[in-house]
Amino acid sequence: MNTVGVGVVGFGWMGEVHTRAYQRIAQHYPDLPRPELVAVADPEPGRAGTAADRHGFRMSTVDWRDLLENQDIQAVSITAPNFLHREIGVAVAEAGKHIWIEKPVGLGTADAEAVAAAASQVQSAVGFNYRNAPAVAAAREMIRHGDLGRLTHARVRFLSDYAAHPQGALSWRFERHRGGNGVLGDLASHGVDLIRYLLGEVGSVVADTAVFIPQRPRPAGAGSHFALAAGGDVGEVENEDYLGCLLRLDGGARVTLEASRVSVGAQCAYGVEVHGTKGMLSWDFRRMGELVVSTGEAYQNQSASTVFARPGDGEFGAFQPGAGIAMGYDDLKVIEAARFLRSVAEGKPHGATIEDTVSCARVLDAMEASVRTGTWVEVGR
Repeated sequence: MNTVGVGVVGFGWMGEVHTRAYQRIAQHYPDLPRPELVAVADPEPGRAGTAADRHGFRMSTVDWRDLLENQDIQAVSITAPNFLHREIGVAVAEAGKHIWIEKPVGLGTADAEAVAAAASQVQSAVGFNYRNAPAVAAAREMIRHGDLGRLTHARVRFLSDYAAHPQGALSWRFERHRGGNGVLGDLASHGVDLIRYLLGEVGSVVADTAVFIPQRPRPAGAGSHFALAAGGDVGEVENEDYLGCLLRLDGGARVTLEASRVSVGAQCAYGVEVHGTKGMLSWDFRRMGELVVSTGEAYQNQSASTVFARPGDGEFGAFQPGAGIAMGYDDLKVIEAARFLRSVAEGKPHGATIEDTVSCARVLDAMEASVRTGTWVEVGR
């Protein structure tokens, strides 16, 4: 397989990120099949046409269904809004096309399970991009090697200010029937994926949520989730701004997870801190190429040091030749695209798949159940 014809459904910011990732594959992964941009679909007038002109897609359309029968397309990126994930994902997979879909894959577990069932005969990838950071890969190896001893507890945070402005537009993200469970699906899902990837499966949870900005102005048209809409009609926010959660892992460790889309002063404050009986490590997305590490036998007064990602840590070597050279967010999506294309070429999964999303959705469901009941809730399997 020398080439893979790809289509992109939805061309907001994330659709453009996927497209740029495809265009960079040959530079970083020359051994992989080269993706060819065949078609782009977006219902917003003019958006798909502009995308085709800018990035070189052969065709553009306002109807994603036009991609289903196109025999030149073997793989499809699905970056449409959450409420469309199930319909599009199932249809694309049933058409025999491999899917790279953004989390949370619908509005809950039922949607994710439906897409997973449809995709059982094709390869899949899901946008849990933070696990792709080379420093996170290094952290996983340290934990697996036992460098921290037995895991005891961890803190995971996904704090952002993208919805902190009270004039932030009331887009689909704030509507229950289109945006689902708010910050849980948007940010906490990434936190759950990092917990599962680094620490293991979640057994039970107890959670609390809140809506801190209950009303927002309605937007005049399409826009990103950073868009403001001062002066418009006001509508109600229907899903969660904030989540605080305690998690018990199957392996015995305890975890606290906090996620917010309205944290003033916190721009992409995403990270993890993991403690064990012999050491600790921490990672901050904003210093993506660094780990703070403390290991040894001292227990008390044991120092911590900063370790830079280097070739040999995850996919770092595909981008930079030596430690300390920075990578960026888009690089994580290039890694994701590469793992997706490798899955397509080899017929076996590489990286996060739909099944990871199903497991994540079940943890989020347990969090919502805990909020309703005020009790600890077991995570479904």
